[in-house]
Amino acid sequence: MPTYVRSFSKINLGLAIGPLRPDRFHGLTTLYQTLDLHDLLTVSARSLGNGAETRIKLTTNDERVPLDGRNTCWKMVEGCLARLRVTAEVAVHIEKKLPVQGGMGAGSANAVAALLGLERELGMALPGVERLKLAAEVGSDVPFFLLGGSVLGIGRGEQVVPIPDLPKAWCVVAVPPIGVSTPAAFKAWDVKQEEENREVRESGGELTSAANPDRLKQLSLAYSSLSAKTGDRKPGTSGILRDSNSEKKQGLSGESQIYALNDLAENTLLALVRTGIGNDGLHNDFEDVVFPQYPSLRITKRLLMGSDSDGPAIYAALSGSGSALFGLYRSEQDAKAAQQRVQSSGVQALLTKTLPRAEYWECMFAE
Repeated sequence: MPTYVRSFSKINLGLAIGPLRPDRFHGLTTLYQTLDLHDLLTVSARSLGNGAETRIKLTTNDERVPLDGRNTCWKMVEGCLARLRVTAEVAVHIEKKLPVQGGMGAGSANAVAALLGLERELGMALPGVERLKLAAEVGSDVPFFLLGGSVLGIGRGEQVVPIPDLPKAWCVVAVPPIGVSTPAAFKAWDVKQEEENREVRESGGELTSAANPDRLKQLSLAYSSLSAKTGDRKPGTSGILRDSNSEKKQGLSGESQIYALNDLAENTLLALVRTGIGNDGLHNDFEDVVFPQYPSLRITKRLLMGSDSDGPAIYAALSGSGSALFGLYRSEQDAKAAQQRVQSSGVQALLTKTLPRAEYWECMFAE
C-alpha cells in the first residue's frame, strides 16, 4: 500500500532581508507559520538488492512542476537513500493544489512530505539531525517543514527554532495569476539597496542599511522572546518540544502596537506581535520591491486588509517573495467577507486556518 502524506503550506508573518553574505545568500530573519492548505503526495517505495541502482519516478497533475533532479522531492529522496545507504525503487505522485512560485513553500513542503512518506515505506528513518542537514541542503525553507507551527527562521531561513504556537486564526490566502521568481526578487532588492546607498554617498551622508545585521539580530531576539516564558513542555509528534500552554502566551509590548489576545472562548483567536523595531513592526521586505513591479498585488493586500466597517484583518502581507498574499482575521465571518472582497476583484481567494505544531503532525499522514 502506498503512503499518503499531506504537504502543508506556510506563510511568513514577517521577513527582513539582510546584506548579501560571502556565500552569495542573503541573511534573513523571518517568522514562519504553517497553514491547513496543502498538496497531497502519494509515495511508494521498495528496497532493491545489492548491486541494483535506485530508480525514482515523479508524476504530477501540474505541468509546471519539473519531474527530474530539479524537483525538491527528487533531491530529498535521493539524499535520504544515500544517507541510509539503501537502493530503492521510489514513485512519488504530487497532487498540486497550492500555487507554484506563490511564496507558500509548496516545493519545500513537498520535499519533506516525500521524505516522511519514503521513511514510512522503507520502515527506517534518518536521525533528526541528519534530517535537518539534508533539508537545509535541499532548500532554505525545507527545514521549517520538519517542525511546523510557529517557527523563527534565521541564517538564510534554514536555521529554525520552534516557538510556542500563536493562537489559531482564520486566514484568507489570495492567489493572483502571477508567478514571482524568488531569485529575481532578491536581485531587485539588491538593486534597490545599491541605488539608496549611491544617493547617500552622493549627498555626503553616512551609509545606513535598513536591513543591516544589527536589525536582523534585533528582530530575531524580538521573535524568539515569544518563547521566553515556557510552561510545561511536552514532546510533539515530531519529537520537537512544544509548549502545552502556548495559546495563553502573549508577545512583548514595545513602541509599536500589540494586538491583545482576547478571550479564547469567544473565538477571537489571534495575538499578532508588533515588534517595536522601527515604526512598522512586522513587515515583509519583499513588498518594497515586488509591489512596484506588480501594482495589482498592493491592491489585493488592501482588499485583504479591509476597513474598520467591514471586519478588517488583524494583519495582512505578502508571503515570502509572493505572489500569494494572506490576511489573518478574528472570526470566520470577517475572513469570509475578505474572501468575497478579493474574489470580487477577479483574484482567487482560499479560506483556511493557521495550523499549530501538534495538529500539523497529527494530520500529516492521510488514510
